[in-house]
Parts: sequence; C-alpha cells; structure tokens
Amino acid sequence: MVLAQVTAAAAQSRPATFADLAEQVSPSVVNITTSTTIAGRTGPQGLVPDGSPFEDFFDDLDRGPDEGSRRSSALGSGFVISDDGYIVTNNHVIEGADEILIEFYPGGEPGVPAELVGTDPNTDIAVLKVDLEGLSFVEFGDSNAEGARVGDWVMAMGNPLGQGFSVSAGIVSARNRALSGTYDDYIQTDAAINRGNSGGPLFNMDAEVVGVNTAILSPNGGSIGIGFAMSSAVVTNVVDQLIEFGETRRGWLGVRIQDVTPDMVDAIEGLDLARGALVTDVPAGPAENAGMLAGDVILNFDGIEIEDTRELVRIVGNSPVGKEVPVAVLRDGDMADLTVVLGRRETSEAVAFPASTEESEEPEQSEILGLSLSEITPELTDQFSLTDDTGLVITAINPESEAASKGLLEGDVITEAGQEAVATVDDLTAQVEAAAEAGRKSILLLVRRGGDPRFVALVLEE
Repeated sequence: MVLAQVTAAAAQSRPATFADLAEQVSPSVVNITTSTTIAGRTGPQGLVPDGSPFEDFFDDLDRGPDEGSRRSSALGSGFVISDDGYIVTNNHVIEGADEILIEFYPGGEPGVPAELVGTDPNTDIAVLKVDLEGLSFVEFGDSNAEGARVGDWVMAMGNPLGQGFSVSAGIVSARNRALSGTYDDYIQTDAAINRGNSGGPLFNMDAEVVGVNTAILSPNGGSIGIGFAMSSAVVTNVVDQLIEFGETRRGWLGVRIQDVTPDMVDAIEGLDLARGALVTDVPAGPAENAGMLAGDVILNFDGIEIEDTRELVRIVGNSPVGKEVPVAVLRDGDMADLTVVLGRRETSEAVAFPASTEESEEPEQSEILGLSLSEITPELTDQFSLTDDTGLVITAINPESEAASKGLLEGDVITEAGQEAVATVDDLTAQVEAAAEAGRKSILLLVRRGGDPRFVALVLEE
C-alpha cells in the first residue's frame, strides 16, 4: 500500500508532457546566424600545369589569390529577455562576426539584424539588441533554488545542427561544474544539446531560464547526454552589467590566493580542515588597505563560508565594485575581522600583478629539507632572473625529496617559513626547530617563482 502511494506520488511529479511549457516559451527563443569575412587564399595555386585539359575543372575548385575574401556563416541560439529586444547568447556564437541576423519562432520576424551590446569571454556570454518592440520574453530563475536541484526536470531549446527550433528534455545531472574558466558555475544536464544549441536557454518547469547552454562533452561531436549550461546565478549579473555598461565590472579583492591542501592543515595554526583560501601575496589595493596579510586564510567573505579559491573568486567577482565587505580570516591561530572596499578587477589586476618571467639553472650551499639553499646574491639574481631582494634561493633539490615531489624548482625563493620572514639559512633552521618543538608534523613555506607566490607544506624530517 505504501509502495503504491510512493509510486503514485512520483508519477504525479513527473510531467505528463512538455508541450505547454514549450508553447509558452517558444516565441522568446531565437535562431542566430552570423557572417564573417575570411581573407582570400594566398600562395602557390598550381594544381595542374597551364594548358592542361583539366585546367578549367580545377580552376572552379581553386580560384587563387585574386579571388579575394569570402564569407563564412555560423549558427547558434539565443533568447529574448525584454520586450524591447535584448537577447542573450554565447560569446563564441557571435565572436568576430561582421553581421548578426536573428530569426524568431516561425510566424515571427525573419532575418532581423542585431547590434552587439557587449560580451564577456570569461563566462562566454554576449548580449545583443534588435530594433523591435513588444517582443515575447523570458525571465531568469534562481539556479541555486528549488527547480534546479540535481534530479529536477529541465528543458533545452535552440537550433541544433541548423535544424531549426527544437526542444529536448532531461534532468539536472550535477551542479557547480567547472570546465576551464575563472567564474565557471555550470549546470550539467542530460537534455540533448548539440552544435547550434549554444546560447540557447535551459528552462526549469516554471518557464524560467536557469542556464545558458554552452558546451558538451562528447567523443564524436554529438550529444551523449553530458551537456553544460552556465548557471543563471552567474549569467544574470553579467547580463545586467553588459546592458548597463557594455562591459563587465567585477569586484576585486586584490590578493593572490591558493587552495588549502590537506597536508597544509597541520602547518596552519588553528585550522581544522582543508578549507578556505590561503593568501600568498597582498599588493597595494583593497585587501592591503583593509590590513590583510600574506599567510591569512580567508574563511568567510560577506557572510558566506569559503570552501576553496574557486568559490571565493566567483563570489568576489559577482560583488559590486565599491562595496564594503566583511571578511573573516584566520591569522596566527586566531580569527580576525576585516572590512574590504572592493576595487574593479578589469582595471586593477594587471597593475597590481604585472606579468613576470622566470629562468632557472643551478649553484649550491647549506642543505635543509632536501633543498640546497643560498642567500640572494647579485650573481644568483642574474642567473635566475630573481625579482626578490631577500629570502633563500633554492640552488639544488634532492630528486627523491618531498620538496621535489611538491614541484619546487631551482631558482625558487623561500621568503617565509612558519609564516615568519626568512633571509638566512639560520632563520629557516630556527623556524623548522620551532615547528618541531611545537609538535607540528610539517612547516609552511612561502615560495616565490618569478615574483609569483605560493605556499608549500613540507613534512619535517624525523
């Protein structure tokens, strides 16, 4: 009896049809055609000798350099988000296009030219505008709320493989997927997504857009039930900024960070789990103004517990420029509360963290933890292109040591040990001994390579 009731309840929660939903949202989904000018071919063209009886035939296939440029077309999808003609799609759908044409649902306007409002390659989102009024449009839903949980029904709509308007359905297979970008927050779905679906909407059952269909995982180029849609939690903020400014304006904390790994936990006083974001460098900027230091572990940002660097970067990037944000950090075993006024990433990051280069070779001196170390000298500065004035240069590494397995290289500079500055081998030895006396199993080193810092935990020698 109970089993029958559960089965009946499950059957009621499963939609009998997607037809009503598809009919409701179809007028807001568009096909996108782009045209791009490609330079004509250059170089030798001699497929056959002059005067050959096949010359005319091959001339039709190979026109030579005087044919000039040619046009290339591509297809994608998008969706209308306002009655006055704003359209969302993927950046890669329209990137480099000379002409963008919008085709509305059958019965709507065909071949309407669109203007590019703005793009964000970091999230692969673009906003277009058509000069029409009174359009049917759809709204974004909250991809973090009910209706976008793992196992919930979703529906994808778009222009797969240039076949025209098409609908596919499936469920949310996974959440918070990362592919390759800094701000990645993808919904994984088994709803069929193919080439041409890019930029189309992923709907929940309330006709809200919870994702923008962007990519598939496939060995053959076709759908195998692993598709990815950038979550609306990321897209809505990007779209609002592109419409208002024509560009993104992301919050910027002004630190370099790295994940806390399990082998670092014992070396960081007061930390119980591998969580948070470990600060490796604090240049002039918002974090420095707030009193943040290298070695701090950011555990809470604006009231949100931070699990790792990816989460922190995404939250900071979605925060408004100029916002005052409370930040809780772990420092020397105690919690410290800071207030940071966020800067703007697009204009500040390159200034605070200029590109650096690095070289490496070899010398020697005192050895500890499997490392041959030397104080910085003009010769070592020239040899390794060092950018640091103080610290210990790694001149050789025992290939069987833990330091080698952690990726340390000759030419790296150790500037801190146990979150204390070190300038001599005696400084490092003292910190190693202090850590051992405190019962620690490992010591945390701040290592710089080409000026770029990162923390590495090394097990103390028995």
